[in-house]
Amino acid sequence: KAEEGYRVIVNDYMLPSVQLNRQYHYMLSQTGKDEAQKYMHEKHSKVLWLIRSIEQRRLTLQMLTEAIVEKQTDFLEKGLAHLKPLTLKEVADHIEVHESTVSRAVRQKVIQTPKGIFELKDMFTSKVQSSDGSGASSTAVKHAIMQLIESENKQKPLSDQKISDLLKEREGIAVSRRTVAKYREELHIPSSAKRKRFQ
Repeated sequence: KAEEGYRVIVNDYMLPSVQLNRQYHYMLSQTGKDEAQKYMHEKHSKVLWLIRSIEQRRLTLQMLTEAIVEKQTDFLEKGLAHLKPLTLKEVADHIEVHESTVSRAVRQKVIQTPKGIFELKDMFTSKVQSSDGSGASSTAVKHAIMQLIESENKQKPLSDQKISDLLKEREGIAVSRRTVAKYREELHIPSSAKRKRFQ
């Protein structure tokens, strides 16, 4: 976090830099039309293409992460419950690349934030309807479900229907009992009957 907002830094210091050996630079500068010279120029072109591709990939990662940070500022400030719905297509349109480029770029990447380290793909989440019409992210809904279950009375655990009712009442988020059950299972949280504890 900086004075002007959040700055994105691509942590690529572990990656080796690709360079052309000085001896090859010298050999390429020599004039000649023989087979060896043609071969070297062909390979030189491929090396330059590789170097440009690596740099383009780094720039794409930088731009898409900046777009995510711009959209998810509330999450960076207030936590997981404030993660907004965001699709690959929205980011792709914003940085003017194809959706598949964004999908490939976020694969197996992590982002270090003030709220912890997350997989970059976790910043993309589907929309769940909320009462004010703005929508909540499925990740934020899962977080709310987890919080309700963590604070429940263990002798009388909340049913999926009760969780659905509480989400609508307290958070203004309309999700069905079946959706609550689906999200609960994705979080590896057992049903209310299995969560019940006797004194």
